[in-house]
Amino acid sequence: MRSEKSKRSLAGFTLLEVMVAIFIFGILMTTIFGSFHAIFSHAGAIREGAETYEIARTCLDRMMADLEAMYFVPEYEPRELNTKDPYRVEGKKEQLRFTSRAHVALEEEDDVPKIAEIVYYLDNDKDGYYTLKRADNLEPFHEPFEKKAGDPILCEKLKSLIFLYYDEEGKEHDHWESDSDSFKYATPKAIKVKLEIGNESSSLFFETMIAFPFFRPEKS
Repeated sequence: MRSEKSKRSLAGFTLLEVMVAIFIFGILMTTIFGSFHAIFSHAGAIREGAETYEIARTCLDRMMADLEAMYFVPEYEPRELNTKDPYRVEGKKEQLRFTSRAHVALEEEDDVPKIAEIVYYLDNDKDGYYTLKRADNLEPFHEPFEKKAGDPILCEKLKSLIFLYYDEEGKEHDHWESDSDSFKYATPKAIKVKLEIGNESSSLFFETMIAFPFFRPEKS
């Protein structure tokens, strides 16, 4: 009996045993590499999410600084026909124009505080997304507003941008015109900004509300 076992061990593994071993090894390696792929995929998604969060935070911080320094004429009197208030708040769902003390100088200037016309607007990019730009123009303001190729970019890979405006009663509006009788020449009490950033397969949503401690009430 011992002699037969010894002969079998000397003969090595059978072809069937070798094939079974290779099959099991293949399953193990597939499982291991699949696990590594899942780990790296999740790590990539986390890194991309962190980068998107940082982009959105920087964008919203800039917009908050601009809006918190908003400038308007407190005691406003309607102007002559076809003459717009240069310090008006003119807001649409995807574009916002106002004046602010938060001018950002792209070239060397003196230290005298200045009032700038700030305009947030969207441009289409080549990949089918939006690019949010920030125009910053000193007086005298050009009418009507014109986009410039050199306007700084606030945010890229935008899928949507929404501005919402709130009056002194808290009512929500999807547009605003402080130079209009329909808004009784008031400025908004608050503005909400909503961003959607992402790619074809996923989106991240961000929003902030800027409530103004000072605003121009409705003119009776």
